[in-house]
Amino acid sequence: MPFVRRSLFAYFLVLLGGWLGAALLSGCGSDKPEQAASTAAPAAGVSGPQPLLDSAYVARALGAVPQFRAQLPWAEKFYRERQYRLGWFKDHQLVPQATQLLQTIAKAADEGLDPRKYQVKDLAKLFSALKVAPDEAHRDALEQETDVALSGTYFVWASDFYRGVANPHDAKNTAWQVKPNKIKLHKALLTYLGDRKSKYGYYEFAPLHPEYNNLKKALAAYRTREAAGGWPALPTGLALRPGQASPAVSALRQRLLGAPDDTAAHASPVYDKALVSAVKAFQNDAGLRPDGVVSGATLRELNVPIGQRIDQILLNMERWRWLPKKFEADYLLVNIPEYRLRVVENGQEALTMRVIVGKTLTATPIFSDKMEYVVLAPYWYVPFSIVDKELKNKLAANPRYLDRLDMEVVKGYGRKATVIDPGTIDWANVTQANFRYTVRRRPGPKNDLGNVKFIFPNSNDVYLHDTPHGELFSQVSRNFSHGCVRVEEPMKLAAYLLRDKPEWDEQTILDTVATHREKYITLTKKLPVYLVYLTAWADAEGHAHFRDDIYGHDKALALELFDKPAGPAPVRVATRPQPAKTAALAASAKRD
Repeated sequence: MPFVRRSLFAYFLVLLGGWLGAALLSGCGSDKPEQAASTAAPAAGVSGPQPLLDSAYVARALGAVPQFRAQLPWAEKFYRERQYRLGWFKDHQLVPQATQLLQTIAKAADEGLDPRKYQVKDLAKLFSALKVAPDEAHRDALEQETDVALSGTYFVWASDFYRGVANPHDAKNTAWQVKPNKIKLHKALLTYLGDRKSKYGYYEFAPLHPEYNNLKKALAAYRTREAAGGWPALPTGLALRPGQASPAVSALRQRLLGAPDDTAAHASPVYDKALVSAVKAFQNDAGLRPDGVVSGATLRELNVPIGQRIDQILLNMERWRWLPKKFEADYLLVNIPEYRLRVVENGQEALTMRVIVGKTLTATPIFSDKMEYVVLAPYWYVPFSIVDKELKNKLAANPRYLDRLDMEVVKGYGRKATVIDPGTIDWANVTQANFRYTVRRRPGPKNDLGNVKFIFPNSNDVYLHDTPHGELFSQVSRNFSHGCVRVEEPMKLAAYLLRDKPEWDEQTILDTVATHREKYITLTKKLPVYLVYLTAWADAEGHAHFRDDIYGHDKALALELFDKPAGPAPVRVATRPQPAKTAALAASAKRD
């Protein structure tokens, strides 16, 4: 089981005590790695040249250990760059990083990882043998074995910590198409051992993203709460409004304010202002309407067991390991389960707004690309599925049927498109194979894409766009589309993206839209776009926020990481019914 959900830190320290015990001084209160490493090395006075390795030895030593085999390519690159000199020894002494690595692994549970996975070789035995090696030949052989074992251990650990336990690009995780984390682990180890410099925190195993570190803080807080007994469940069917009195108020106070059982039991049974404020804050954190009423969705979220929340944090820590090791200074990010878009400029949030994403059956894909242009007054190109199922029979009976829909038939795309008289087409015999044309809706108030769309060319045929159905943004759950992402404030976003083009101020944008003539505007600089799937995140203080698993990706990942299905809570399994768009024509679209 690659992940550890419970707080087993004390157990793992005992489990790995053999490793650390061989490396620490008798005064084990010292936390200085220089002191720790010195006792794990041969006695003072050992001399002679440091032994070398060769490619055959490295391949043989790592290949003999199943857990190390997958790391062999990294080890080969690491030792090749060092001309096969040992990496973990200096003058026959283990370097301080050796003990630091073992101490870090002993605390792997803090990262949601299982320390037992990294106890591959009996390093304590090797450390002890080094101190009593009878001669130079034995000592050199032990140094070689220990060095390769430490490298193998590092790569197993670093692979999980920096790149993720699960492979986001294998057959089990095809939904995740964000550009991969490209950390070169042999470079990370060279940096860790001081052979090269890096702007990344490889020296101290620092997380690459602050968002990961925030989740780590939340994990610690939730495990502490779990160890203290977790939180009580509220009665099923509870409907509690501000000012009402109920026996359930005691449990609610304990759930949200963490009041001890005895204090909560003797407090007033009235649902008072302080508790209402706590409920509203909880509703905001859960993405619910902050009305202070405890019932329905709020009650379900309150009753999610703390163990499932811990699992949810772990799943999203894993996803942060999948993301690129560094975001660009400027980028646009859509968090699909949060229904929110953020634009980051120079590392700071510059713009944010609500979005509508795909329904479960037409899920918005998780991927990254670069935005290249903005389209004002866009055409909407009707998918052939709609032409086939809804239009062709009506057009066979009445070739002018498209006029009432403000649509037209064209040959070609963009500026080269030529309008075709629908009366010249044999609609009764149209198939996808023989239909050489495209049906499109003209710019204007009926257009499904609204007044603007934002294009980042991709194989998913997904983009951001306006919508004539702005009323849907008031909904709490906003998975209504057919895959594309509808944005709440498209003109604001367009003005921001074109801010470096003086000729395209906000009024010019509005005037262009009013002409109902499509206009493509190329961005001066391509903007990275990330469509991600994060159902848990935390602020710098470790205060956690959670969202529903609307597409079931948490459930699938939990099976891989925890070797168990997700729990029954809707946060984990994404079974809430999704509302459908009422317009029949748009409801059949492949992408909108």
